[in-house]
Amino acid sequence: MDGNGRWAAARGLPRAAGHRAGAEAVRRCIQAAIRRKVSCLTLYAFSSENWRRTPEEVADLTALLRYYLRHKVAELNREGVRIRIIGDLERFDPDVQAEARRAEELTIANTRLTLVIALSYGGRADIVQAAMRVAQAALAGTMDPAALDEAKFSRFLQTADVPDPDLIVRTSGECRLSNFLLWQSAYAELVFIETLWPDFDESHFDAALDMFARRERRFGARPAP
Repeated sequence: MDGNGRWAAARGLPRAAGHRAGAEAVRRCIQAAIRRKVSCLTLYAFSSENWRRTPEEVADLTALLRYYLRHKVAELNREGVRIRIIGDLERFDPDVQAEARRAEELTIANTRLTLVIALSYGGRADIVQAAMRVAQAALAGTMDPAALDEAKFSRFLQTADVPDPDLIVRTSGECRLSNFLLWQSAYAELVFIETLWPDFDESHFDAALDMFARRERRFGARPAP
């Protein structure tokens, strides 16, 4: 969800205003996903690399996260949204960690939409941590390393209980994955759009779904004659 800073700069506003506008785009995106009966939506809200930003910007982002976890989760729960958090939550303040876990517990039984929020998440770290858990299981004798395959390895990732993404959308003209779901996105369809994230709305959501619908997904197989 890129472009918050550029959106704010173009309007002579502080970056924090761009992040607040981006949060509104998140709300629109979730509503569009519900209306289109999307079963699982993952939002890359805060990457492991975002900690490198200025302390002021990190504080603004954390404050916004804290506000939405405290004040918007009840609304999502009423909408039937299940919240799942992935990433290294330990890097956040204890109150943010507690609010994130509370959101997961409150919404655990919901089935209308699974909303995966990636916080302090990095795809490489996810894979490394999964490999460490595989090694620990092998050392403990609970798993035979010779029996390891891709499906079994996937169970050690943070996303073990959600499907791999079919479609990944990146805004603001950036054309790379930036450490997002690297293992899980092996066969995802990629859509890159020029729109800055705060301007992303239902029409952009529908356009991405339309592009996805027109793709021929072969998963490495040769096309039918």
